[in-house]
Amino acid sequence: MKRTGPTDSGCPVLRSLRHVGDAWSFLILRDALAGATRFDEFQRNLEIAPNILTNRLVSLVESGLLERRRYCDRPPRDEYHLTQRGRDFRPVLQALLVWGNQHLAPEGESVVIVNRETGEQAEPVMVDRLSGRPLSDPVFTNASGPAAGDRIRRRYPSMDQFPQHEEAGR
Repeated sequence: MKRTGPTDSGCPVLRSLRHVGDAWSFLILRDALAGATRFDEFQRNLEIAPNILTNRLVSLVESGLLERRRYCDRPPRDEYHLTQRGRDFRPVLQALLVWGNQHLAPEGESVVIVNRETGEQAEPVMVDRLSGRPLSDPVFTNASGPAAGDRIRRRYPSMDQFPQHEEAGR
């Protein structure tokens, strides 16, 4: 039997890529997060072939990132609205935008994140909610979680191999 890609070992990165791992899906979600809901909006913004757009919208609906809502019966027309899962994808796209500006834009930033209230450009960073430290700090590493299978446990140390500190109030 011919393999069509990596075997699902429970890796959250692989599972995520299986749902949004192509450029069109990312761009459709980007536009949905910016307010696009209709097929013709996506097609116009992305200059995407209708059959590809249809396939990606179906896939994003099946993955639970978008939901389809009928807005016209004759002819039948649908809108595509973000679900909570889709809205939770915003920081992923923002991180990719920042990384692309930093490493792949020799001509300069073409899109930036701006605070609507102050007009200031945001400087996003992922931080640990408990400590407030940036996740880029070398103190952070990946570990196998409670539901990890054998492949993941072989690849990453267990959480109990690290010192455990009780936090006040937890």
